[in-house]
Amino acid sequence: LAAGSALTTRFWGLESPEVHDPATDGDRVVPTFCELCFWKCGVLAHVRDGRVTKITGNPEHPLSRGRLCPRGVGGIGLLYDPDRLKKPLVRRQKRGEQVFDEVSWSDALDVVAENLVRIRERYGPEALALYTHGYGGSWFTHLLNAYGSPNIAAPSYAQCRGPREVGFQLTFGRGVGSPETLDMENSRVITFIGSHLGENMHNTQVQDLARALDAGAELVVVDPRYSTVAGKARYWLHIALLLAWMHVIVAEGLFDREYLDRYAVGFDRLREHLADKTPEWAYTQTTIDPGTIVETARFIAGARPASLVHPGRHVTWYGDDTQRSRAIALLNALLGSYGRRGGIYFPARMMLPEFPIAPYPVPLRPTADMPRETAYPLADETLASGLCLASIPGSAMYDLKGWLVYGTNLIQALPDPEQTKKAIQALDFIAVVDVLPAEITGWADVVLPEATYLERCDDVYAAAYKEPFIAVRQPVVEPMYDSKPGWWIAKEIAARIGLEGFFPWKDSVEYARYRVHGAGFDCERLMATGVVRGAPQPVTIEEGLEPVFPTPSGKIEL
Repeated sequence: LAAGSALTTRFWGLESPEVHDPATDGDRVVPTFCELCFWKCGVLAHVRDGRVTKITGNPEHPLSRGRLCPRGVGGIGLLYDPDRLKKPLVRRQKRGEQVFDEVSWSDALDVVAENLVRIRERYGPEALALYTHGYGGSWFTHLLNAYGSPNIAAPSYAQCRGPREVGFQLTFGRGVGSPETLDMENSRVITFIGSHLGENMHNTQVQDLARALDAGAELVVVDPRYSTVAGKARYWLHIALLLAWMHVIVAEGLFDREYLDRYAVGFDRLREHLADKTPEWAYTQTTIDPGTIVETARFIAGARPASLVHPGRHVTWYGDDTQRSRAIALLNALLGSYGRRGGIYFPARMMLPEFPIAPYPVPLRPTADMPRETAYPLADETLASGLCLASIPGSAMYDLKGWLVYGTNLIQALPDPEQTKKAIQALDFIAVVDVLPAEITGWADVVLPEATYLERCDDVYAAAYKEPFIAVRQPVVEPMYDSKPGWWIAKEIAARIGLEGFFPWKDSVEYARYRVHGAGFDCERLMATGVVRGAPQPVTIEEGLEPVFPTPSGKIEL
């Protein structure tokens, strides 16, 4: 136990006598936003004598509202982790052996540039791929677009949220975004399908769920696990029964007829498809008593339109995930909850001008993730697993020869680790930009240590949310060790490969100031508060919004 405790405190950087009491406010407070997950909550970093002493939620920020999840509060652990990547590294032995030399930034960037130029000249710019995850990845997406490659992928799409987005796009013409556009705090009934809210700690949604429960909302939870939300549910069922629920709602006329008549097409075809999906049929598939199926369907429909079927987040489970997400979208449509108070709202956004640059070159070849055209024709983003496969010679229309990897541990984030290693061994070059060592850094030819989110400025965040706002990420302390911010790394690579014209800004501060000033906002106020909130906009039909569905028919497609 003593040894384990020592390891734990060392990980959080608490063994050093230089770290002050975490309860101390410090001598200044710097607003920024978090990067411990994709939610981007507003935080206040308390600093004393140049060290961050604690992190709290920014009460002015619409996503955090003064509160943080345990991950967010623990951001100080990332900053002071003793195992951080500290200097640029260049491989000394073959890939996978993790033997590197520490080098200067100039030498490391020269190696990256030489290889990117070689790949472009020998194979064309499309032979380079970028895998990215995190807000700072936008600088490298810009770099790849300037380089001329369309092969840019986030593993979070195919391995996490993609089926959900496609299911909702097929129905409503748009996905549910991030943060998800859910008006849970005003829901009367919330149905969770294998979504462990309260454990996955999406901060704003956890707060909204608590508010909804305080206001008397009821939960229906479908999950084989007795999860946190299952423990608070009126009904807990062990397996999904979406088609049978829809059968009952349609057969008993419990759907929102006026809403569907006005906004939807295809109801007759859906009703025909559901005709034999009776509770008795579902019993043979689920072993859930038909009476329970009828009872829960009536309960869910009885709260419409403020009856929300949560779309979930990590939805890649069994291979039929797009159809399950499509069924969740259809159930929300029958309840009339899309675009309604207590359901799924149409987000508002504050628009910021783009920094003026030359147009990107047009790639001469399409993306290399060929399975998307055959096995996954509905995918609207590049598939990271498809790019991995295209890196194995002869597996796709053309071979990928180089990878840039930003903030994502591909050995764990892609579905087949051995295939990922095989693809890496076939590459001419791979460079990784990250804060911490991970399996993927051990396979890199060059490792570039990035500053943490508490040490850098990134682009301004203009959220698509219930309430329009813009938020700023600004440095809280100077970068530690020999780490550099992502914008600087991307700009330096661009300068070495003849693309400096695509990075005409001095630094990320100039870039962000241009966008903020161009939209008519005060940069000094934004830096002082961390967030500027816009005027309220209607986001539901009840508030006077006339919904627009960007589907082929212009309506909800059932």
